[in-house]
Amino acid sequence: MQRRRFLTALGAGAWAGAGLALGGYGRRSCAGEPPAGTPDLVAVRNGEPDVLFDRGIEALGGMGRFVKKGQKVVVKPNIGWNVSPERAANTHPRLVRRIVEHCLQAGAKEVYVFDHTCDAWRDSYRTSGIEQAVKDAGGKLAPGNSESYFQTVAIPNGRRLRRTREHELVLEADVFINVPVLKSHGGARLSVAMKNLMGVVWDRGEWHSNDLHQCIADFATYRKPDLNVVDAWNVMLRHGPRGVSAADVVNMRSQLLSTDLVTADAAAARLFGLKQPEEVGYIRIAGEMGAGRMDLENLAIRRIVL
Repeated sequence: MQRRRFLTALGAGAWAGAGLALGGYGRRSCAGEPPAGTPDLVAVRNGEPDVLFDRGIEALGGMGRFVKKGQKVVVKPNIGWNVSPERAANTHPRLVRRIVEHCLQAGAKEVYVFDHTCDAWRDSYRTSGIEQAVKDAGGKLAPGNSESYFQTVAIPNGRRLRRTREHELVLEADVFINVPVLKSHGGARLSVAMKNLMGVVWDRGEWHSNDLHQCIADFATYRKPDLNVVDAWNVMLRHGPRGVSAADVVNMRSQLLSTDLVTADAAAARLFGLKQPEEVGYIRIAGEMGAGRMDLENLAIRRIVL
């Protein structure tokens, strides 16, 4: 009963509310940017995770815009938790599979998928369904469970975070694709694109004890994914980041794509039902620090309903 109420009151309503901000199309055009008409953000709704991505990446110029022949690609979904896809604590496996397939079809030499998980990594990879999805697509899985995989990097523009330890796969990649799942988070309020990057570092515990919102924003000034794909097919509305049961989840059947992770997070916050993206501390700080744009009303947004 409760889930049905969420579907009615928050699912459709959240998209309609987001539509107030996401409904405009086209204003920014900068030299050196993608071809004219390429949107800053694509918002797709009313399909399965793989179909949403097919339409979304097409509207953003196709995977060939991001991946060239012979390149090494790293895909970073959320695989943090040893729970099934129905719980929506992890990125949906069908979306991960489709992204790997697109990368290989575009000519990628190899596509790695990894996360520095919160639960035991082998269990999380298997139970999330992502292990099988990556194997089926022809990608490669990598662990993030040992400090030996991480290298110290400087964060030149960080205010609280001046250095951290980042996974070597990201440092070596030609293309980095960030694939968070939109969900509630007890410490950060929302977990989306910027928060998902905590899974590429080793010492994230220090972030929690050293002004979490500022550290997330600091890291966003340094690490810029080539593409951010926000999985909002199933959205955990409460009890995040792990959730308690499927009753925490609403089926929004949506997806957001952007090269700007602040833009992706700002749109995701609206989709989640927040009135303003600034209600999430790290989104506000990242916008103020110039890590990306959260002024959705001034961006080119392509909104697709399947």
